[in-house]
Amino acid sequence: MKKLFVFAMLVVLAISCVAVEAKDLTIAFSQIGQESDWRTANTDSVNGTIEAHEGWTLVYDDAQQKQENQIKALRNFITQGVDYILFTGVVETGWDEVLKEVNEAEIPLILLDRMPSCADQIDYVAAFGGDFVKEGYRQVAWAGEYLKSLGRDGEDVQVVIMEGTTGSGAQVGRTEGNLAAMEQYPFLKLAAQQSGNFTRAEGQAVMESWLKSLDKIDVLIAQNDDMALGAIDAIKAAGLVPGKDIIIVGCDSVKAAFDAIVAGEMNCTVECTPLYGPTVESFIERIEAGEQFSKEIVHPEEFVYDMDGGIVLADNDGGSTTSIKAADVIDERQY
Repeated sequence: MKKLFVFAMLVVLAISCVAVEAKDLTIAFSQIGQESDWRTANTDSVNGTIEAHEGWTLVYDDAQQKQENQIKALRNFITQGVDYILFTGVVETGWDEVLKEVNEAEIPLILLDRMPSCADQIDYVAAFGGDFVKEGYRQVAWAGEYLKSLGRDGEDVQVVIMEGTTGSGAQVGRTEGNLAAMEQYPFLKLAAQQSGNFTRAEGQAVMESWLKSLDKIDVLIAQNDDMALGAIDAIKAAGLVPGKDIIIVGCDSVKAAFDAIVAGEMNCTVECTPLYGPTVESFIERIEAGEQFSKEIVHPEEFVYDMDGGIVLADNDGGSTTSIKAADVIDERQY
């Protein structure tokens, strides 16, 4: 009996040691910067979750929107011998060499938010992020359905598309979705498209320029909410009424966009959740337990929010969604 007890204690101790070893991880995160409210919420979610996890140590680097800073950070992570690397690339291209170096160092790589163009040529253990094409498609589809509900589908509606950082996954995907949806609503006419670099200041500057150079703007499609909010300032400064004189559709669904919708200054925002922390934590725990993931990008469930709710719009993948009234859920927003 005594021998059985001693054996059982040894098993418990062995399991305990394994559990402790599994918890002791150094996790590095290369983030592109803090260009928007969405990005700040994304960083806080990932960093906060890792820091709160017992036994996990975070190594964080903010690239300040510069690719060269991210390449340097990734090489520093390799030198430090971290256990995992989380990576969000500021643009799609130019990562082939450094990500192959990560692979050669045999450090598990998790891709977040923006996928590099070389994704099919490198190894990564998991990928998580929004469906940018669908988000862009939903923006224009919402505008098309809303205008149809107002009886304006018989006129030529002038649309401007304010794009994000040129070459980023979000800009490339959302532009693809925007333009694909435009083809489904022939009364929507593209008057201009230009990058606002995902920032509020540049969104304001681009809209100021358009208001001076274009004869008419009916709809603004802004590929993130920060640019839409900057454009609202420009529209008001020009003596126009945002949300009425110019219909404004943003993307990300940050709390400030909900405030603008409730105030009547913005019409719609398409969700792209930044709250990646719990998913990243789950990925790492499951990988540590021996689970393997496919190379498919895992997408979160996301919604569309507007002034009144109830607008049904088709998605680019054959599905559909119905908009939700922003005022009904504003108190639930976490970012």
